[in-house]
Amino acid sequence: MSVKDTIKSFGIEQTMKYVQKDPEKNLIKLMDWADKYAEGYFVRQRKDIREAIENPDHPYHDFIFDRVTHLDEGLLNTMAVNFFGNAVLKGWKKQEKLRKKYNCNIPWAILLDPTSACNLHCTGCWAAEYGNRLNLTYDEINDIVRQGRELGVYFYIFTGGEPLVRKNDIIRLCEENDDCIFLSFTNGTLIDEKFADDMLRVKNFIPTISLEGFEEATDSRRGTGVFKKVMNAMHLLQDRGLPYGISCCYTRYNFESITSEEYWDAMVKMGAFYVWYFHYMPVGNDASPELLPTPEQRLETMKRIRKYRVEKPLFALDFQNDGEYVGGCIAGGRRYLHINANGDCDPCVFIHYSDSNIREKSLLEVLRSPLFQAYHDNQPFNNNHLKPCPMLENPTVLPRLVKETGAHSTDLQSPESAEHLEEKCDPYAANWTPVADEAWEKRKEELRAKYGLNN
Repeated sequence: MSVKDTIKSFGIEQTMKYVQKDPEKNLIKLMDWADKYAEGYFVRQRKDIREAIENPDHPYHDFIFDRVTHLDEGLLNTMAVNFFGNAVLKGWKKQEKLRKKYNCNIPWAILLDPTSACNLHCTGCWAAEYGNRLNLTYDEINDIVRQGRELGVYFYIFTGGEPLVRKNDIIRLCEENDDCIFLSFTNGTLIDEKFADDMLRVKNFIPTISLEGFEEATDSRRGTGVFKKVMNAMHLLQDRGLPYGISCCYTRYNFESITSEEYWDAMVKMGAFYVWYFHYMPVGNDASPELLPTPEQRLETMKRIRKYRVEKPLFALDFQNDGEYVGGCIAGGRRYLHINANGDCDPCVFIHYSDSNIREKSLLEVLRSPLFQAYHDNQPFNNNHLKPCPMLENPTVLPRLVKETGAHSTDLQSPESAEHLEEKCDPYAANWTPVADEAWEKRKEELRAKYGLNN
């Protein structure tokens, strides 16, 4: 770390030291710090956060101050330095520089599977297609982080399998890479008192716990008693002042309950800091296309989430419907990539085709490989950002990219051809296209009126 970076970190550390003593005053100082060093990046996001902090009538005002005052003080400081200082500000600038230098995608985040093993077997889970015998070694994971840091990547997300099957290695990784942020998608059932204490000690790990709705819906997909175990895990985290989020996968059958106002209010009461909504993907030979939401359900999901997140205090990300905020598809290293437990580098956690393995290539070589370069050269895959994906909404694109680059299926148990996956997505795309086109034109009109845009 340079002297300049050290001074920057010291500045934010001094600010965070006093945030919990006088949050009304010092959270504004934190935003002053962010504005000073952001140098023109994330203008809209910083403006929105400042408004929520300064305006007592803003729906997120009390939410922010409640969460901040209940967080462990040392953790709050670490998260501010690692996330805002390293991942957002310092890291983004380095990524931008390297994107231009190498003319390829450089990710903001790296998703990786420490293991394909899981203690549950959930209905419709794509991860189960991999089996349970694949693992990245600790040294391999640590080397991925080392290479990522050299590219300006300070944000790492564990998927699986169930990542917490490897929770001792995860804690060690957090200890040895204490300038990074680690997040994990987890079923939550392996979070016990010892692991919660370890999280409090390292202060740079955040779990995102999967729920399918209330108890009946969650247990029907994940197994009897899972919901109660998750609630217990949340209590353990809350008692220690640790943050966590919730992950929700919506399907044709759980859409109504999982996007209901009642469920949203329940997540707020659970103490979650954020919720991440995912559209069901029919990945794998055994996947169930009938679980795909109808066009009307997807459109209603988008409307509900956008309505709730401006009225109710819970940060929400809608993975398939928020393309307008990120310029379409973010996979292929544009903002993230996925490395499975066999070392195969997939462009997306939902698209299991690869031409590279991290055991054979450096991370930069992966990003400059034919498949990842094809993503770089073809993004966005659709100018309608409600149709961002080369698989789900533009299903003819993925088979072409796979064929042109010589990529292969990374599912070692039951390899699925890109053409087979396309067949499952074709009817969905045909039905969604007219609905998405109408919604996108309406959205563009709203933006033109709001910002005075001409196109």
